[in-house]
Amino acid sequence: MSAPFAPYDPGPTRRRRGRAPRFRRVPLRLILPNLVTLLALCSGLTAIRMALETRWDFAIGAIVLAAVLDALDGRVARLVKGTSKFGAELDSLADFVNFGVAPALILYSWLLDEVRSIGWIAALVFSISAALRLARFNVSIDDPDKPAWAVNFFTGVPAPAGALAVLFPVYLEFVGILPHWPELAPVVAVYVVIIALLMVSRLPTFSGKKLGSRIRRDLVLPLFVAAVLFVALLVSYPFEMLALGAAAYLVSIPVAWRWHQKYTSGQIPGAAADDTSANDDGDEADTDLDHLGDRDKGDTG
Repeated sequence: MSAPFAPYDPGPTRRRRGRAPRFRRVPLRLILPNLVTLLALCSGLTAIRMALETRWDFAIGAIVLAAVLDALDGRVARLVKGTSKFGAELDSLADFVNFGVAPALILYSWLLDEVRSIGWIAALVFSISAALRLARFNVSIDDPDKPAWAVNFFTGVPAPAGALAVLFPVYLEFVGILPHWPELAPVVAVYVVIIALLMVSRLPTFSGKKLGSRIRRDLVLPLFVAAVLFVALLVSYPFEMLALGAAAYLVSIPVAWRWHQKYTSGQIPGAAADDTSANDDGDEADTDLDHLGDRDKGDTG
């Protein structure tokens, strides 16, 4: 009796005489980043469930967790040299659910349903903008014409930042600044559309890709203290910190545009040569704190 399912065949393999064909084993380093991405996807789907149950605090917490995992999966992939085309596609699909679908459903269930079709249209515009933003990022990521300093900027607001920023009105309600009035639903709908337009716009925004790639030796211990302080504040005052972070990010957009203009006009000398992360080969010695003293003392990047 034949098996109900055909065995998985990853492709042509070299056969040895006298032996049955063996399937190539997938290294664990290729699986680990995808597991982080799947955990982020599970968090985004959980946010949708929490929104349907009107548990807004848990829904927003799941979005924040998805954003943290999304920031980790790419770094984990580069650290263990486990980047793959499959992982990139899976990450884009997960980002659309986590930062396009989930925030839109949260906002609609929270207040936008008070204006019915108008609120749903605003949620649709945000979700579609997130999909377009991710698609544009995927096709432009390997652009050979980009200058070296372009790594410092995104084109438009990235999907995770847009998802956390679009929930700004929800943060304000939990802080006690914004009342839950149905009359405010049209204003929130307009705000959602504005964030959606920022996501698909050509405005430059800070990318933060170089953050954490190389840390000055004298800043390592203060960085640990700042990270612990940030996590403690986020756990103790989650909505206050999220509201402050969203406001700070929105204020940073015109600042990023100004810096981008300085780069393009050549006002920053040596801008094309200041990007050391582009030549980073991912050597594990770069991430080993025990060997920081063995590196060139003049390396402050």
